[in-house]
Amino acid sequence: MNHNVRIGNSLVGPGQSVFVIAEAGVNHNGELSVAKQLIDVAVAAGANAVKFQTFRAETLVTNYAPKAAYQMATTTAEQTQLDMLRQLELSTSAHYTLKAYCAEKGIIFLSTPFDEESADFLETLGVPAYKISSGDLTNFPLIEHVSRKGKPVIISTGMATLEEVGEAVHVADDAGCRELVILHCVSNYPAAPEEINLRAMKTMEKAFAVPIGFSDHTEGTSVCLAAVARGAAVVEKHFTLDKTLPGPDHRASLEPKELESLIKGIREIELSLGDGRKLPSPTELETAKVARRSIVAAKDILAGTVLQSESIVLKRPGTGLPPSKIKSLLGRRVREDIAAGTLIELDMLD
Repeated sequence: MNHNVRIGNSLVGPGQSVFVIAEAGVNHNGELSVAKQLIDVAVAAGANAVKFQTFRAETLVTNYAPKAAYQMATTTAEQTQLDMLRQLELSTSAHYTLKAYCAEKGIIFLSTPFDEESADFLETLGVPAYKISSGDLTNFPLIEHVSRKGKPVIISTGMATLEEVGEAVHVADDAGCRELVILHCVSNYPAAPEEINLRAMKTMEKAFAVPIGFSDHTEGTSVCLAAVARGAAVVEKHFTLDKTLPGPDHRASLEPKELESLIKGIREIELSLGDGRKLPSPTELETAKVARRSIVAAKDILAGTVLQSESIVLKRPGTGLPPSKIKSLLGRRVREDIAAGTLIELDMLD
C-alpha cells in the first residue's frame, strides 16, 4: 500500500492538505435540481469533493428490511426502508448530469456504490476513486470488485472491530488495491461525542500504514475539527440545504454556512500544525527583541572594576546579552566606563 494516495489532482496522506469530502449522500431527496444546489454549496464552502450514493433499492434491501432508529425518527412510520430508498435513487441520466456539473464547477464527483453493477456504472463515468460504506465493510465481493479497478479505494469503518478492518484491508490488497484510505467512523446518526474514540485513528494508522481519515456523524463541527488536529488526512461530513427537510439524513447534516465554517476551520488547523520542530517563528524573533530581557548596567561602572552581581540588572529590550549569560560575565574586569542603563556587551569586558 502507498502512504500517499492521489484522488484527481489531490495528493492525500500524511503531510498533505486535508482532503474534504462534502457528503451530499441522499440529501437531494431524489431531485436533480436539489443535487445541483448541493454541489454549488460544496464548491462555495471549499470542499475538495462532493459525494453521492449510487444504488438500486431493489438490490439493496428486502421488502421487509426495517429502518434504522434514526430513519424512523425522520420519516413516516408507514414507509418501509425499500420505499424510502426508492425515493432517494439517482437515475442514470442524473449521474451523468451531476458528474458534468461537478467538472464545470471544478470539484471532484464521487459516489458510493452499493453493488457491483453500480460500481461498474461509476467506472463508465470516470470517477477517480471508490468509496465503500461502513455497512459494506464485510461485503468482501464488493471490496474485491472495486479494488480490481486499479483506482483508490476509501473504506469507512463504522460498526467494525480492528480485526474486521484488517480483514477488509487484506481483501482489498489481495485484489490489487494499492491506494487505500481508511476512515474512522461511528455509525450513529447523530453520533454522540463520547462514542467517537478519535484515538482509534492512530491505532489504525499504526496497524495498516495507509492514510487515515474521519467520516463524521456527530452534530456540529467540533469533533471533526479535533480529528483534523489529530492528523486526519481525509474528512467526510454530511451536509444539506436545510436540516428541516424531509428525509433520513438531513437532521444530522450541516447546513451551508456550517459547512463553510467547518472547512475554514480545517484549513486554519492544518496551517497551525507545522512541521513539529520547536523553533521561534520569524515574527516571534521580532517580539523577542521587545519582550525578553538583557543584561544592563544597574549603575555607572568604572573601567577596571570587577563586574559584580550588584552592578547589573535584567531589563528589556532583549537585544543585548541574555540573562542566561550572567554567570559567565561575573568576575570579569570592565575595559571601559559603562553608564547606568547601558546594555552590557562582551567587548566591554576582558
